[in-house]
Amino acid sequence: MAKDFIGYQALTDAALRGVVRDALRRIEKSGLIGAHHFYLTFRTHAEGVDIPEFLKEQYPEEMTIIIQHQYWALKVKDDYFEVTLTFKKLPAPLHIPFNALTAFFDPGVQFGLQFRAEGDVAKAATGPVMVPNNPPEKAEEDAAEPDAKPAEKPAPGEVVSLDSFRKK
Repeated sequence: MAKDFIGYQALTDAALRGVVRDALRRIEKSGLIGAHHFYLTFRTHAEGVDIPEFLKEQYPEEMTIIIQHQYWALKVKDDYFEVTLTFKKLPAPLHIPFNALTAFFDPGVQFGLQFRAEGDVAKAATGPVMVPNNPPEKAEEDAAEPDAKPAEKPAPGEVVSLDSFRKK
């Protein structure tokens, strides 16, 4: 394969992190609507992450937060977001750069993204990965039936892995 001098991987990764930023900006202005709520997974020791020390100790690698019913002071900037959540009945302000994110999921509409960690050579070939639009029960059924034919085309609005379009 030829060397990518344009850096499509980094461009794609930045664009998809922008989807997360724009989704957070929408709820910053108008709150969560309908069934939307967010699971955000991030590297706890990534540069720029500022969370209470007890959370870093409890989650030394990654942590997933949920923005749903009880969150306060959501502020979204170009490179990071801040939100206050409650842990052990104590309010905890979190400062999370978008580059620290490893996953985003909105279970209300079954939409998700996974991001490669910066410098992760193993994942660099596949880049950001779309999370399948299968509920967990359906995914288990699919795994149990290896002879089942894959769908010809994804359903409208379904999130698919970019790998499914690559020639093998």
